[in-house]
Amino acid sequence: MPGAVEKVRKRDGRVVDFDQGKITNAIYKALYAVEGKDTDTAKTVSDRAVERLEKLYAGQTPGVEAIQDVVVETLRETGHGRVASEYQSYREKKAEIRALRGELGIADEPKLTVNAIEVLEKRYLLKDEKGNLAETPTGMFWRVAKAVASADKAYGGDPEASAKEFYTAMSRLEFLPNSPTLFNAGTKTGFALSACYVLPVEDSLEGIFTSLKNMALIEQTGGGVGFDFSRLRPAGDVVKTTMGVASGPVSFMRIFDAATEVIKAGGRRRGAMMAILRVDHPDVIEFITAKTRPGVLTNFNISVTATDAFMDAVEKNQDYDLVNPRTKKPVKRLSARYVWDRIIDNAWRSGDPGIVFIDEVNRHNPTPTLGPMASTNPCGELPLLPYESCNLGSINLAKMLKADASVDWEKLRRTTRMAIRFLDDVIDVNPYPLRETEEITHANRKIGLGVMGFADLLILKGVPYDSERATEIGEEIAKFLEEEASKASEQLGLERGSFPNFEKSIWKGKYKARRNATVTTVAPTGTISIIAGCSSGIEPLFAVAFMRHVLDGARLFELHPTFETMAKERGFYGGETLERIVSHGTIRDVEGVPEDVRRIFVTAHDMAPEWHVRMQAAFQNHTENAVSKTVNLPEDASLSDVDKVYRLAHSLGCKGVTVYRYGSKGEQVLNLGVESRGEEGVASADAEYSGGRPIKGCEACG
Repeated sequence: MPGAVEKVRKRDGRVVDFDQGKITNAIYKALYAVEGKDTDTAKTVSDRAVERLEKLYAGQTPGVEAIQDVVVETLRETGHGRVASEYQSYREKKAEIRALRGELGIADEPKLTVNAIEVLEKRYLLKDEKGNLAETPTGMFWRVAKAVASADKAYGGDPEASAKEFYTAMSRLEFLPNSPTLFNAGTKTGFALSACYVLPVEDSLEGIFTSLKNMALIEQTGGGVGFDFSRLRPAGDVVKTTMGVASGPVSFMRIFDAATEVIKAGGRRRGAMMAILRVDHPDVIEFITAKTRPGVLTNFNISVTATDAFMDAVEKNQDYDLVNPRTKKPVKRLSARYVWDRIIDNAWRSGDPGIVFIDEVNRHNPTPTLGPMASTNPCGELPLLPYESCNLGSINLAKMLKADASVDWEKLRRTTRMAIRFLDDVIDVNPYPLRETEEITHANRKIGLGVMGFADLLILKGVPYDSERATEIGEEIAKFLEEEASKASEQLGLERGSFPNFEKSIWKGKYKARRNATVTTVAPTGTISIIAGCSSGIEPLFAVAFMRHVLDGARLFELHPTFETMAKERGFYGGETLERIVSHGTIRDVEGVPEDVRRIFVTAHDMAPEWHVRMQAAFQNHTENAVSKTVNLPEDASLSDVDKVYRLAHSLGCKGVTVYRYGSKGEQVLNLGVESRGEEGVASADAEYSGGRPIKGCEACG
């Protein structure tokens, strides 16, 4: 009779007590990810693995790797060959991450996750002509740091010192720039480093197809593009040059959508576009309903620009004029409440359209003498002038805490000032896709520094997202970031010169100098939050546990790391608890999880919709550009819920708002509970997720 295995040797040499529960939980995760098996199956396989261990290592102290070898063999023997292969692949990824520890030179920092490695290898790290990896994560961080820091030489700075500073922040996952910078900086492609662009669409065939060509050039480099289609004459309007009739904005949107579909098929990333139409355009109803059918305009987010006058007419239940943009004359009157209800209904059905409160946007236009802003980037956080571009970066707030979970304000100050210099340098080293973009970008030097990991910060501080204290913390952080970013831009302006349009801007007289027309933005962060291993932007958690469909088709069980640590420390971690959490997606009603833990780990669908809006407003109060935030709604949310969200966003001074009702699209990026076992509904690192509204290619924003 073999003896029991009582001790295990850890990878660091420590000897600890053997715990079969850890084996059972690991097997459960692997089985659930691939086959959706329950805890009974996991326990059966675990018992078989322990029997095998006792035969092989009776009276010995096996190492962790030896135990995992036994688990793989047992899975194969018990008819779970695919699970064994996936488990082995996961082990290899973890080994790869451990090997990177010494290479990264940040042994005391949290490391890249398996998902981060998957994303980096698939999309970011350079490859040779045969498609083999030719770069490590360290190599990528150094490549980007050196390329961006080279700008300092023109100002008498020390590029080598700056490169080390930039590298340290990125490799420690404290700050990451937007994806195009990670993709393209320091490469021979000549592709641009900016994330976000706005292009004009003029009311002529030549103007429309010029914008189409320019869009293709931008999307080829990895950027996302926003368009205001409001200048196009409405469907049925006269075309004097051909004696025919116009087909209207929506018809041309379909051409842009088809072109993006072709471009993304051969690219490293998905194309992303924003289509905007004024609420007083005669084709506004067709625009509002343009995405109600599945598979239509899939590369577009769409938003209606609502004026203060329109919102006032909605409140008073009045009619308003629709104006032909060609003649500038009213052609029809509509009930504002009727149009509003169509917006609400379609947003409830599909997540589109969102709303841009265009007058609020232009009240904060830093260069009003250059003209009004009419459109935003694809995710809505950057209102820009025609041809403008902006590069983004985000600070990981989860890394800005002290050991006692208080905010390390000095570290946040240092990181903010470093990040402003980094983003300003990008403007100088950026190879622009269009001459017009280069000119206006250099004239205004807009940058957008934002945050990610906010939900993680709240969890670490023990503060529920849907609470007054959380919004206070959000506003406090946003205010500090804006103040420090502005100080850093002022200092750069004194050292390097203000942006050329400074004298025409609202900043003249408020600052001695200012390097950038804008400095702060809150982006959805897309893939960079996966790389950083943190929550996206300022979004709450989507779920505590779910399946993620990573690149190449593998599926991984994901459990929030802080929850896992807390569950182990407080003794409620185990297969049955995990199964209940996965089946619900939330821990709100899961027995066995303490009430205080349930409250802290509140998810997007657990909270009242107003908390989403209040958090967005808290950050918008101290953000120069705009805030990308999706108000996630449960599947049973009503039209009235959407109506309240949009009205509240307007009353609180948000520059725009979007909603996404769970399950309202046939295909979505993240799914809760047992539905996530289906092939079409698991979380994907190939598609992007902006809180809830599935935004194709929103990695352009992060």
